[in-house]
Amino acid sequence: MTEVMTNIEREEFDISVSSLLETLQQSQSEFSGNDEELVFLSSLLQSKELNALVHVHNSIVTEQSHPVLSNAMQISLEVLDVLLSRLALNEDCKELFVLLQRPNLQGLLCAHDAVAQKDYYPRLPEIPQELLDDDEETVKIVQLVKSNEPLGEGNENLPVGATIKTDEETGKIVVARVMHGGAADRSGLIHVGDEVCEVNGINVEGKTPGDVLKILQSSEGTITFKLIPAEGKMGYRESKVRVRAHFDYDATNDPYIPCKDAGLNFKRGEILHVVSQDDAYWWQARKEGDKNLRAGIIPSKALQERKILHERSLAENGDSSDPLFSQCGPGGLGGPSCIPLVKIADTVYSSPTKTPCSAVKTKKILYDLAETDDFDREEIPTYEEVAKLYPLPDIKRPVVLIGPSGVGRSELKRRLIALDPDKFTQVTPYTTRPKKPGEEEGKEYHFVSHETMTGLISAGKMIEFGEYKGHLYGTSSDSVLELIKSGRVAVLNPAYQSLKVLRSATFKPLVLFIAPPSFSQLKESRMAAFARSPFDQYNSRAFTDDEFHDIIRVARRIEFLYHHWFDEVIVNEDLGAAFEQLLRAVERTENEPTWVPASWVQ
Repeated sequence: MTEVMTNIEREEFDISVSSLLETLQQSQSEFSGNDEELVFLSSLLQSKELNALVHVHNSIVTEQSHPVLSNAMQISLEVLDVLLSRLALNEDCKELFVLLQRPNLQGLLCAHDAVAQKDYYPRLPEIPQELLDDDEETVKIVQLVKSNEPLGEGNENLPVGATIKTDEETGKIVVARVMHGGAADRSGLIHVGDEVCEVNGINVEGKTPGDVLKILQSSEGTITFKLIPAEGKMGYRESKVRVRAHFDYDATNDPYIPCKDAGLNFKRGEILHVVSQDDAYWWQARKEGDKNLRAGIIPSKALQERKILHERSLAENGDSSDPLFSQCGPGGLGGPSCIPLVKIADTVYSSPTKTPCSAVKTKKILYDLAETDDFDREEIPTYEEVAKLYPLPDIKRPVVLIGPSGVGRSELKRRLIALDPDKFTQVTPYTTRPKKPGEEEGKEYHFVSHETMTGLISAGKMIEFGEYKGHLYGTSSDSVLELIKSGRVAVLNPAYQSLKVLRSATFKPLVLFIAPPSFSQLKESRMAAFARSPFDQYNSRAFTDDEFHDIIRVARRIEFLYHHWFDEVIVNEDLGAAFEQLLRAVERTENEPTWVPASWVQ
């Protein structure tokens, strides 16, 4: 018989059961059912036996904490975007904006997300081989739904993203690649190296990828795969690397890509989210902000560099010195052919590819400061890892105007400083020449001795320097840093070679390339403005045609060598329009997050 608890004992009654009992007693008048059942239920809830069972249950059940969310870092970035427009309205917003950008807090949020997503080590080891039954193999059955939608941009039915090939050693059909963001990736059921045994009950042993392709094309509705899991497969997570592309890429014109339909086309300057770098030659990526979750294939940094070297070798010597490409068939890098992709239940399949790992022949160059342009030509810009830099209210980024002499940089600089002299300012240069009457120290120049100047140059304290009429002139890096710390915008128009020093995490400059228009437009606009040639010692004559041609030639060379360091290109055809574009670029930097080299943020 159930023993009912007294009022004193009820004080130790479990709170959840006690609450349930009180609710029952308060609601008895509303029930029109059997009073005997209500009495039994009330007696049960007050029994010592039930209370004891509840206590035992609470004691042996382990309470587990579950994360409220697993993307705290992403939410913090979204909060920064919201706060950015309110910095001038509220001091609390300004304080929170600065707080959320502190490295220790961002590190904490990243660690939180890693734990919430269970992205941590160590992992349990694989079952030892000697404990497995050698006569039996683990088999998994995967069902996918075939889609007849064409594969391409704007397609809402996302491909599963898996390619197949023939294993060169065993001759078996295996999964060659799993595309991030596709259904196969999200389900976690298909992995690289899985052996395909059957498709819709048809044994594929001894068949080629082309034979399997025909089976898939003739199938309708749900397709069933029988797979043998790959040995030693490890879990992986999506990379968070963002890169800026420094070249145009069109997969349809790439003779080396394993499967053209899986390629991701992009333009120079676009930001790409690289989700996987597991393959040495082909990365998986999607465009930043693209709602299409499926990743596409792009050439890796190493492969693109080799392709450019290969193309240069062909252009200069008429033949290729890289076996990686000389052995390539027409259908793909190192492979004899590439079977077109078929979209199966959002899955793409392709033929195998073979990738030889031959060493690249590199050109050895002795670095000579006088031949710095030739040295820079050997740099092969492909991708640059980037991250978002959020503007800080009290720290201003320097504005660096790069371009050929005579293109109009000095006038743009003059107009920008004249617009707001309290905000924009030029950097006072150093010189070893004597002070002229009426000149003030620190206003026109910092006047120093020859020994002091050479000491600054030797210590690497000068962004640029040169000699004119026997006197040294130069711009000090410390002068730029002082302006940054004071909250003012330093405006510079240095020689383009100084970008090697200026474009760094120390200065975080906004680099704008001032480019000339076509020859006819350049000549017409300068003649209409009665522009004086800076190449004339007395600045008393107009430009010559040869000088216009030189401006265009030097601009092309600068762009060829340093285009990957430019934040924006401004074509100075009309000075007023060019100045307005300059102002908009500066305002965006001050009010919006911008993509900069990742090292500047880290």
